[in-house]
Amino acid sequence: MIEVRNVTKKYGKFYAVRNINFEVKEGEIVGFLGRNGAGKSTTMNMITGFIEPTEGDIIVGGYDIDVNPKRVKAQIGYMPEGTPLYMDLTVKEFVSYMAELRRIPKAERKEAVKQAIERTGLDLVKDNLVKNLSRGYKQRVSMAGAIVGNPKILILDEPTVGLDPKQVIEIRELIKSFGKDHTVLVSSHILSEVSQICEKVIIIDKGEIIAVDTPENLNEQTKDHMILDVTVDDMNNKFESVKDKVDSIDTINLVDTLESGEKKYQITLKDKKDIRKELFEICAKENIIIVEMKQEEASLEDTFIKLVEGRKEYSQTEINKMAYEEEIELLRQEEAEEKHEKAMRKQAIKEEKARKKAAKEAKKIAKEAKSKKEDKAEEVKEEAKVEEVKTEDAKAEETKTEEGGDK
Repeated sequence: MIEVRNVTKKYGKFYAVRNINFEVKEGEIVGFLGRNGAGKSTTMNMITGFIEPTEGDIIVGGYDIDVNPKRVKAQIGYMPEGTPLYMDLTVKEFVSYMAELRRIPKAERKEAVKQAIERTGLDLVKDNLVKNLSRGYKQRVSMAGAIVGNPKILILDEPTVGLDPKQVIEIRELIKSFGKDHTVLVSSHILSEVSQICEKVIIIDKGEIIAVDTPENLNEQTKDHMILDVTVDDMNNKFESVKDKVDSIDTINLVDTLESGEKKYQITLKDKKDIRKELFEICAKENIIIVEMKQEEASLEDTFIKLVEGRKEYSQTEINKMAYEEEIELLRQEEAEEKHEKAMRKQAIKEEKARKKAAKEAKKIAKEAKSKKEDKAEEVKEEAKVEEVKTEDAKAEETKTEEGGDK
């Protein structure tokens, strides 16, 4: 559904994105992760057609964005970061306006707006002004604007930023529901949210893709040892000596002593070997009762830190300069589009004037032709009258001659 092939984006000497490649398949919900200045927003802006790549190809829904930008944009619903909304419109008016911008046919627009409002849970506030809504509802309004018309692809930039825990859960469930009908690309700094929403994760750092996989596979690949949390009933305090009997154990640390006298330990292993069965057998011999034992799972945060660890971050000066260069390019692009539109309008006016002039000329020619035709008809009519008079005169002359002969 989305293919990014060898894409590079430069701002002056800075590489915002360097030769990146990834694919998002139809129906997937994919997380796009990275530090500040990593290249997330630049990549999203290139996919949506706001800026052009310096090199490489972006294919969306089978169309090259450079060759068929309108077809590509028609397939994308975009929710930008920061919920830029028209605050003096009602919810319904805003979604209707977005439907107009998407050029949804007028006959279908009312139903499309209704569906978008219902799917995002805005039915009860559809007649409220946007400025009077809570932050959570404003996020929903922005989402409704993105999904109106049921585009095949949704691109959501930081959809849960600034929300309270309840609102985060609501938006998370909403995004999950989108996966049934859409391909979804989600950019977020909240890694726990991504791990719960997304089937696949793309991690970008300093403009380079450093990982593409499921959260589970990434966690497994970056995990170099195992951690066990164990709660034991150990009256003789022998549990820490277990370390000497199991080679894979690196450390055993006492975490807490419960009121019941049970003790909680954390065992760090040197490798990924599963020692649980061996540990049960040793504890049984030492009269240590294992009350609870569980393996500590690595989080996406841990995985992310390990992947980007040691990779130098952009300085704030570099980030500011890239942002400035990007803003300049956007302004240049807008200026070029305005010039193109102005030239098109000028050409359209010129063509309309030419059309009117041609129509006027054709009308004049038709009028002259009609006038000539009428004049010709009148001339023929006059000639017929003259002939008729001549005929009558000839007959009268003939009659007179005959009468003179008789005498």
